[in-house]
Amino acid sequence: MTPANTSSPARSTRQRTAVASLLAEIDDFRSAQELHDLLKHRGDSVGLTTVYRTLQSLADAGEIDVLRTDDGEAVYRRCSSGHHHHLVCRSCGRTVEVEGPAVERWAEGVAADHGFVDVAHTLEIFGTCAGCAAQAEAASTQASSEA
Repeated sequence: MTPANTSSPARSTRQRTAVASLLAEIDDFRSAQELHDLLKHRGDSVGLTTVYRTLQSLADAGEIDVLRTDDGEAVYRRCSSGHHHHLVCRSCGRTVEVEGPAVERWAEGVAADHGFVDVAHTLEIFGTCAGCAAQAEAASTQASSEA
């Protein structure tokens, strides 16, 4: 999770409110383009550049989490406060917040073994959720029966 920035709070604007409101309504990580499209479909007039700037501002303030996909694209999500990790479906983007005490102990131990202090880490786990796995299996079975 992104650490909170201690600088002064960002100016509240209609656009910032629209982006923050949308992020509060969705559960999965979304790209800036996807968020922009959702805003347009809701009737909110917010430019794509403004969406990018707002997301960066929210991330800098520690209000949202940012992940990089396999292709390097940034995706955004409003998360709970406190340290956590994410389990993310590669197919549909379904996201589950998880705590990992074993990971925390491992990271601290590895750091200590190598003489590091004041360490931080991020851990995101990507896989395929049960729903997408079932759909893929069904599609594979159907393709096999048609062959």
